[in-house]
Amino acid sequence: MEYKIEGMAKGVRIISGETAKKRRALLNQMIVLAEASGFEEVILPSIEPSQVYVDKAGEEVLGQMYVFPDKKGRSLCLRPEGTATVQMVADKHFKRRKNVRLWYFERCWRYERPQEGRYREFFQFGVEVINPTTPTVRQELIDLAEKMVSLQTSEYEVFSAVKRGLSYYMEDGFEISVPKLGAQKQVVGGGAYKQGIGFAIGFDRLMLC
Repeated sequence: MEYKIEGMAKGVRIISGETAKKRRALLNQMIVLAEASGFEEVILPSIEPSQVYVDKAGEEVLGQMYVFPDKKGRSLCLRPEGTATVQMVADKHFKRRKNVRLWYFERCWRYERPQEGRYREFFQFGVEVINPTTPTVRQELIDLAEKMVSLQTSEYEVFSAVKRGLSYYMEDGFEISVPKLGAQKQVVGGGAYKQGIGFAIGFDRLMLC
């Protein structure tokens, strides 16, 4: 069940009842799959310096984010995605550790036109492998992403060599799409970056499958 209230901001939702139960059940299944593959939870901040994303994706990304000054004039933003922060954690804490496996489930925010499957406040489930040492880790992640998507649908397509939009990706990435979702058919996006490799699932889109 989804509720609407007067003066509600665009692109956000209030969810309760059976819909909330289904979301929780799917999330719990995804966590089981991630932790069975050796991933541990990491909880990320919702508010971050906007420069984090400018450095990773360029000045143009500011138009897609909720950016605001704090009381001391520092430019902050609501987190638009999780991988950039994980990269910074890796640089600070995991330089000498190999095969660090992390998963997260976070609210994210992007200022874009709301439509079915695309919201301004949305949920992202991600997994990241920092400093991997095994050559098979990329395929392992694709297989894990497939297992997670198949919790909701068997009608999906895997693309193992696609150009990702953010500049921190070092090579062709991978995606999983569900054609019946139409324009918002991509539910998984992943690839390798300097510190490791990972993927993120658009949880709200996956729930539509």
